[in-house]
Amino acid sequence: MMKKRKILILFAMVTLITVISAAGCSGKENPPTAAETSAGDGDKSSDETSAADAADAGTASRLGSLKSFSAGTLDGGSFTQDDIAAKDVTVINFWSLTCGPCIVEMPDLAAFAKALPDNVQVVTVCLDGRGNEDIAESVLAEAGFEGATLISGDGDLITLCGNLQYTPTTLIVDSEGGLVGDAIIGGQKDLSETLLAAVNGALKTSGKAEISLEE
Repeated sequence: MMKKRKILILFAMVTLITVISAAGCSGKENPPTAAETSAGDGDKSSDETSAADAADAGTASRLGSLKSFSAGTLDGGSFTQDDIAAKDVTVINFWSLTCGPCIVEMPDLAAFAKALPDNVQVVTVCLDGRGNEDIAESVLAEAGFEGATLISGDGDLITLCGNLQYTPTTLIVDSEGGLVGDAIIGGQKDLSETLLAAVNGALKTSGKAEISLEE
């Protein structure tokens, strides 16, 4: 409870520099190192086929994929599709400093990440992190999140971010960079339970053993 109170205090500080939405944050933002890309206009029959395939695969696949990209991390490192390929499943949480629900749920996301086995990882993308690195670091430190946080990128990551409509949005990614299942949008009543079910759904789809959270 104390940790969440500190997170809320940090969030109040962010209001001094940004406009805050009170309940799930709408609008889309991109990692700031490249311009937003747009999908080309294919023929109608191809679009209809793609839409049907996406519907069968779940809502997340309509947003794109992460098969080819590179990204800069908050700590000055890099993250690419090779890091996605190194795990059976990657959970990616898209959030912003201007989104109250994003910041409030971060301690729960951090706890979930720490309880995962080695074949599953959690990564966050802070959509307005570049230029606000100190604030983002403070939010993540208070939440106890220790995984990679991306603040810039190119390739498929730019396209994916451009297709987002709300934060927080959490996506499940398989080892090939495909988005699996439904996009998890907005704050969740039981984030850990929701994410675990989504991860196990992805593992089952790829023929891998389901997991349980470590105590």
